[in-house]
Amino acid sequence: MRDPYDVLGVPKRASEADIKKAFRALAKKMHPDATGARDAASMKKFQEITAAYELLSDPQKRAAFDRGEIDANGQPRVYAGGPFDAAGPGAQDFAFRFNQGGQGAGDDRSRFEGLFGDVFGGAFSRQSKRGSKGADITFTLDVPFEEAALGGTTRVQLPSGRQLNVKIPAGIESGQSIRLKGQGEAPRGPGEPGDAIATVAVGRHALYKRDGRTIRIDIPITLQEAVLGAKIEVPTLHGPVAMTIPPNTSSGTQFRLKGKGVAASGDAPAGDQFVSVLIVLPETNDVQLEAFARRWQPAKGYDPRAKFKS
Repeated sequence: MRDPYDVLGVPKRASEADIKKAFRALAKKMHPDATGARDAASMKKFQEITAAYELLSDPQKRAAFDRGEIDANGQPRVYAGGPFDAAGPGAQDFAFRFNQGGQGAGDDRSRFEGLFGDVFGGAFSRQSKRGSKGADITFTLDVPFEEAALGGTTRVQLPSGRQLNVKIPAGIESGQSIRLKGQGEAPRGPGEPGDAIATVAVGRHALYKRDGRTIRIDIPITLQEAVLGAKIEVPTLHGPVAMTIPPNTSSGTQFRLKGKGVAASGDAPAGDQFVSVLIVLPETNDVQLEAFARRWQPAKGYDPRAKFKS
């Protein structure tokens, strides 16, 4: 991966808030639902900004990257130019004896740790004893709107072909990641397998719109219901509920259904659903309604566009 700062377009002195703001702007712009593109190149760009944000949003990983201890992919970095430079003479022989424990391995290990122990703070020594970790794999996980809002479990096929059930936490948003520990590539030698990192892409819904933990919906009502008031049934993610429309309700009036938004998750409480009513006239010409409108005389002082006049 390229330098994560370049990927997100932020300077190295950027604050956590600046990094988060840059990621959200790029994720919104490059999200598959926004671009309409789901080809390999587009997915790779979206995964790249997610991986860059994952590294820079972690204070420890960011500090390690800034010090040069890990590369942009989060892997330990060995500096070139020393006697054990991968391109230098004897490097392959040393690597073999160091990893395999052959003759002279103890001496080589001591010399290597002496050279690099201060740089890695002992991390390389511990790494050599327990083996290297396999590479992480990344992929995009399409999550339906309702499942992202309410949570659930979905069956996922990894790029490796393995299938497993993945828990979807309620309230997850596009651009966020789910880490599947140990589901990445196997290590080349002794060690743990890498992780699989799923970047979430939440689908759209025909009726609902989401704003954080708030769900919004437009509900049509008749002119009669707006004038006289009524009790109507409103769909929610949790099932239909009855809602009262008071008399003399204007189109665009909003009503709140408490707790009917995104489901509670962890420390986050359940969100609300906001219902905007829209007065809808009959599609065909209604003779009685037309006759009433011709006879109707608005009350004195009634002017729905008064605020637009100087």
